[in-house]
Amino acid sequence: MNAVQSSRITLSFYRYVRVEDPQDLMLRLRQAWEPWEVKGRTYIAQEGINAQVNVPLQYRADFCEQVRSIFPEIPFKFALEEGEEAFRKLKIKVRKKLVADGLPDGSFDVTNVGRHLDAESFHEALEQPGTLVVDLRNHYESEVGHFKNALLPEANTFRDALPEVLEKLQGQEDSKILLYCTGGIRCEKASAYFRHKGFKDVNQLHGGIIDYAHQVSEKGLDSCFVGKNFVFDQRLGERVTHDIIAHCHQCGALDDTHTNCRFEGCNRLFLQCSNCLQDFDGCCSRECQSIMQRPKEDRVLVQHEWDKKFGPDHYLSRTRIPETYSEISERT
Repeated sequence: MNAVQSSRITLSFYRYVRVEDPQDLMLRLRQAWEPWEVKGRTYIAQEGINAQVNVPLQYRADFCEQVRSIFPEIPFKFALEEGEEAFRKLKIKVRKKLVADGLPDGSFDVTNVGRHLDAESFHEALEQPGTLVVDLRNHYESEVGHFKNALLPEANTFRDALPEVLEKLQGQEDSKILLYCTGGIRCEKASAYFRHKGFKDVNQLHGGIIDYAHQVSEKGLDSCFVGKNFVFDQRLGERVTHDIIAHCHQCGALDDTHTNCRFEGCNRLFLQCSNCLQDFDGCCSRECQSIMQRPKEDRVLVQHEWDKKFGPDHYLSRTRIPETYSEISERT
């Protein structure tokens, strides 16, 4: 982990707790945070709060005190590295759920979660025979970094990852299960759901990969997580170890640099090395590269056509290379 001197600090936090008036809380947070030049993304629901924000160092103490005046003792997870600015503006939104998990919450006890393990306890559990470690993130996250020997879902979304994991774990309800994700929020409900499904020994990495990496560094432990931790902000990742375990989606060279296709109408998230960045002009395919050479009004028309045909969230299904829209069109 490389410490980069910065005038701002990136942190995340979440808490499952009853919020009586999410709309009012959104307004209170915006009123407090805007004068402090807070940037980032915060979701509020009746089930709690989930935030990833960037705060000027001079307001760090005030910010943390203000949040804890509403959510006492809420844990903060600070970024492993800063690099470029993580967020461009402040977004606070009210949602039905903190995470789109697709779980029928009313049918099971969401508070009956798995045991929370710190880094050392997680390592001890990893060494026990028959232990199954499960990555609850999307495939494009685990592609650049994961725990050794982990079960890695092929899904593009958390909603799709859960049934995939359950299917692969069928018949292993008596095994020790270790769950992990980026900051812990996806494991919180998933662990309760797995217990509801009959898994008897469910455990989760407390604080997720972010807190794990801090503990490993502070305690001088050997990291069982290799590679980079994907993050959902402008950085798109922070390094946990120096291992590069992924490959450029275009030429196959060893590389773990995520980028979005330069054509806004595509916006595909993929891995691209520096050579292919130049060769493809930051695009994911020759098709998009060709479109980027057209006048802006033509590109806008193409974007509208793709959004109409494939939906505004089509990029979620386009995190793998190579596949052009013409190829998708032939299958649909």
